Order: sequence, then structure tokens, then C-alpha cells
Amino acid sequence: MADSTDGSPNGSPNGLPNGSTRGSTKGSTNGSTATSPFERIVVTTRRGIDSEVLVTGPSDGTPVVALHGFTGHLGGEVMLATLAEQGLRVHAPVWPGYSDSVGETEIDDMLDFALHGGDVIAALGLGPSNGFAPVDLIGHSMGAMIAAEMVALAPYGYGKLVLISPLGLWLKDHPITDIFTQLPFEFPGLLFHDVAVGTELLAGGGVDFNDPQAIQRFLIGNSRRLGTAGKILFPIPNRRLSKRLYRITNPTLLLWGDDDRLLPRPYADAWSTALAHAERQTIEAAGHMAPYEQPASVAAALATFLTA
Repeated sequence: MADSTDGSPNGSPNGLPNGSTRGSTKGSTNGSTATSPFERIVVTTRRGIDSEVLVTGPSDGTPVVALHGFTGHLGGEVMLATLAEQGLRVHAPVWPGYSDSVGETEIDDMLDFALHGGDVIAALGLGPSNGFAPVDLIGHSMGAMIAAEMVALAPYGYGKLVLISPLGLWLKDHPITDIFTQLPFEFPGLLFHDVAVGTELLAGGGVDFNDPQAIQRFLIGNSRRLGTAGKILFPIPNRRLSKRLYRITNPTLLLWGDDDRLLPRPYADAWSTALAHAERQTIEAAGHMAPYEQPASVAAALATFLTA
């Protein structure tokens, strides 16, 4: 890949003091290069893991880091692009196992995920380890679970925290559907308010299920993604995060879809109880995948909170 010349955040002249970039390409998250505002770079952490990061927004914008959920990026990332239009510099790392970059074998448990997230931020040249202000953190679903763990471990290393439909708690009276037993056609109804929209997004927008080779590639990629997610979500998404949430005193926003069938309202209430200082907003006509079903509403809520 070509050397990157415009991906350095916060005015860092060439570098990424605690890691390195391997280059950049322009293109959308699903391979199209026609309309995407994202730059795709690869950073190498101090642990030696290559991590793909999608970057968009003005180079002098306030940096934010957005961590995706167990589905991975579904393509286009309209919510993140809309957030960037509000003047924020958005960095969206891709978890190991969710791209062509390897490294998932180095990630074994929740602590590894949390430390890797911090390592990627450092490799991007962001945050206190690089002499800059604590960076704001956004997480969705599994990514929100990891974001909460990151902030609980190092609350002064991060700024504001946004948790969108976070996994990480377990209520015995409201067991969460086991995503590892779901068939592909069952996911849209579980994760989306609008099943038709969910079906199109989860199919990747370009997967031809009449093509055996396309199906094979899809199944291999899906196996890698779920294999990585399973390290913290299987058999249940509970790694005792609730015992550490008291450490989070950062300004926090909880966002929830009003029709989240994976994490119904009792989970939103439990998070509000655990993080009593947090603001909470509900996104209408949205399920667990609110950032994809209602990207404008989610981006507006985030921009208002992050820029206040």
C-alpha cells in the first residue's frame, strides 16, 4: 500500500510514537471506492499487532475513537461519517479477526481486548501517552462492553464515554439470546427493528448467495468474526464487568434502541443503575443496531454530548 501522508492525528508530524502506520487507502468499509469519506490505514501496536483503522473527518477536528460491535462494520458507516460532518475526527479501529489483518490469536480474553484497544489508540498518536488530552470513546454492542472495560481500567486515560446498547451485564431473569446458536436468517429479526433493512445490511450489500464461492468466503469470514467475539461473549457475555463499573466517573452517555430485542429495557435500566451519573437517551424505531437503522439520530445525540 502507498505511504500515508495525511493520516496523522492532532498534528503529529509523521508518527505515531508508540506504533507505526503501514499505509492508507481510500474506500468504503465494504470495498466500494465511489462515495466513501473514509481513509483506511493500518497501525502496528507495541505488541506487534497490525490493526486496520477507518479514519474520517477534518484533520484538525477533535479526535474520537469508535469501537464496533460483534457484527463488525456493515458497510458505509453512515453514522460515523455523519459524526465527522459535525467537525469530529473519527477513528474506527477494526478488531482482530474482522479484517484481512491477522492478530486474533494474540487476543484471548477481556483484558487483552481492553489493552489492545488502548494500544491502538496509542499507535494512532492519540491520548495522554502521546502528550495529548484524553480521547473520547464510543462503543457499540461488544465494542461498548470493551470500551467500558477500557475506561474502568484507566479512567483518567479517556475523556467522555458513549455506550450504545452495551453488552457486558447478565441478568438471570432476562437471559440474553445466544448469538452463537442463531442461524443467519434469524439475526435480522433479533438485531433490527426493521427486518428488511437488517437483512440487506447483514448480507453485506454484495454477497451473492447463489455463488458457492461467495458463500464460502462469507462463511469463513463470519467464522473468524464470531470466533473472535466468542472469546468474551461465549457462552454468555459476562466477564464480571459489573464489579468494575464503579471506577467509571467519566461523563457518560447511554444510548438504547426502543426495540432492542437482544438487550431489552431491563438491561438499559441495569446500566443506568450501575452508572448513575450517566445520561440516557432512547432512539426511536431502532433495535440493537441503532447506529445503522437511525444513523442521523444517533450521530446527532453523540455530537451534542461530545461537543458540549
